[in-house]
Order: sequence, then structure tokens, then C-alpha cells
Amino acid sequence: MYTIKDLYDLDHTLAKEYLSQFTYPWEALKGIKEMILALGPTLGEDYVEREPQVWVHKTAKVFPTAYLGAPCIIGPETEVRHCAFIRGSALVGANCVVGNSVELKNVILFDHVQTPHYNYVGDSILGYYSHMGAGSITSNVKSDKKLVVIHNGTEQVETGIKKVGAMLGDYVEVGCNSVCNPGTVIGRHSNVYPTSCVRGVVPENCIYKNSGEISEKHE
Repeated sequence: MYTIKDLYDLDHTLAKEYLSQFTYPWEALKGIKEMILALGPTLGEDYVEREPQVWVHKTAKVFPTAYLGAPCIIGPETEVRHCAFIRGSALVGANCVVGNSVELKNVILFDHVQTPHYNYVGDSILGYYSHMGAGSITSNVKSDKKLVVIHNGTEQVETGIKKVGAMLGDYVEVGCNSVCNPGTVIGRHSNVYPTSCVRGVVPENCIYKNSGEISEKHE
């Protein structure tokens, strides 16, 4: 339930070929920078290299106060709003919102992702039409600085990586002021209640509640 195939429709990202090499999404984190550096020069005339290694689609709207750190790619019809801080190694897809005071670092945002208000997203992959409510963040380093482990009930998957944020599947909704702890994986079409502290794997089509209770959705 936490492979790339389980979580994402790869037809909705420029990283399709890159991500197809891996089984698990966190395996792709180490090479995001190199992937962007290779992809940028191939994007064609619809993208403008505003600064060295910063490629922005001609239809994207980048507010004057936003900071775009290299390397990064900003897709068509995307808005990068007031005081957004893209530290680098960020691939942002089409029709996305990177809102005011949002910080991105070493991330892949699929098309139609929204991080609109006061979000920190680091070492993470956000799937198609996923949305992070105001103030929700990804925590990407454990307090003891040990390597991140993915917890799925009694099963534990070693990542071998110190920095792993959240892997949000397609159409995931994260409620306002929630924290996705290191190694959080949320399956497609699942929701997280506001102010939640999320750990481990949340299956697809579920609701994660504040107490850690997970319930299946019902039509």
C-alpha cells in the first residue's frame, strides 16, 4: 500500500520517467536535485530560465516577493505567491499553488497540488490533487536524528535515509495545522483531520482522526 504504483498516477508529473525507476517513493528523494538539473534544459521554449537552473513556465505566475532557489522547475498555470520560499531541488507541476510564506525543499509536487498557506514541505512527494491545509507541515528529521523507518502496524521498513518527510498519495487532504511526522505515508483519497499528529502508514480511502484512530470512508 506504499509503493509508487500504489500511491501515484505518474501521468501527472514531469518526473514520470524518473519515478518509474523506483519501487518506493522515498527511494527517489536522494536524486531529485540531479533529476531537475537533467530535466530543465530539455523543457523547451515554453519555459524560461529566469536564473541559472531556475525554469519557469511562461504561464506561471510568480509574485515579486517569492524566492526561487536553484534548481527548481515551476509548471504551467502554477502560482507562487507572496513570500514563498523555494529553497531548491523542487519540481512543482502544473496548476499548483505555492502560497504565502510556504517553504519547499527537495520535493516533487504533482500537478494540481495545493500548499496554499504557511506550509513547510521538505523531502516529500505530494501526489496529484493533494492538498495541505493552512499551517500543516511535513516533519522530515527525527528528534533523535536516527534514520527514518516507515511504520505500518507491526511492519517496519528501513529507509536508510536521515531525512524523509511525507509521501501523500493522489487526492489526499491534510487538515489545517496537522503535522506529518518523518516517514508518514498517506494512501490515495484519504483525509487527515485538522490538528492531527500523523505517524506511519494511512491506507487509501481512510480518515485519520486526531487520536490516531483510522476509519474507512463510507459513501
